[in-house]
Amino acid sequence: MADLAKLAQKIVSEGPHKAQPATRRVRGIFNGKYVFDTIEAYHVWEHPYYPQLYIPTGAFTSSATLKKLSPVPNTNESAYLGRLTVDSKSTDRVIIFATKQLPDLVRIEFSALDHWFEENLSIYIHPKDPYKRIDILPSSRSIKIGLHGETLAETDSALLLLETSLRTRYYLPATCVKWELLRKSDTETFCPYKGKAEYYHVVLPDGTELRDAVWYYRYTTAECAAVAGCLCFYNEKVDVWVDGVKEEK
Repeated sequence: MADLAKLAQKIVSEGPHKAQPATRRVRGIFNGKYVFDTIEAYHVWEHPYYPQLYIPTGAFTSSATLKKLSPVPNTNESAYLGRLTVDSKSTDRVIIFATKQLPDLVRIEFSALDHWFEENLSIYIHPKDPYKRIDILPSSRSIKIGLHGETLAETDSALLLLETSLRTRYYLPATCVKWELLRKSDTETFCPYKGKAEYYHVVLPDGTELRDAVWYYRYTTAECAAVAGCLCFYNEKVDVWVDGVKEEK
């Protein structure tokens, strides 16, 4: 539990990066039962990158037992480690806050619950940032991908995915890629904005291997359906030319 204690100490001493009402209905399921149902949840940014959902203590249902275990050291009893129990199943991945900025708000580790819902939509990995957006734009600009002098893909019908605060990603039609240079990877990652990504390694004729350099989404979220089946090369790992101009890595 040391990681939770350190997080609580940091938030109590420094405050969260940002916190604001979530303005949506938030529900959670644990051990097959709804444990909270609220329109008064908070988005709390523990760091600048994305928020977590904190739940008011008063939002927990009669199916759930929420218990304070012990005060977190050096927080002046402004944060407690907690336990959430439904029937015979419990999780201790819980912090209960009682600060001015986070009064009677409960942080439950996202992966500790069976399901989270924003309104009627399931959310995965972590909540989406309400200040982040994704635009997918079809482009006729020439996109060329290479590595060590070998062309990996080339097209003038890419999709440009622009995600707030991140560099542009180029999603290429699967028919423009040199498949003989790709090897299937077992790696999978998950993105709450786009879905589950699968990967390929790049293997050049001279034996050079660049692992997990290419990803694609077989099944995307609804808002990113346009890129399903397209391949994207890590700009940071390969050479990218846009209209003949090489990008900086």
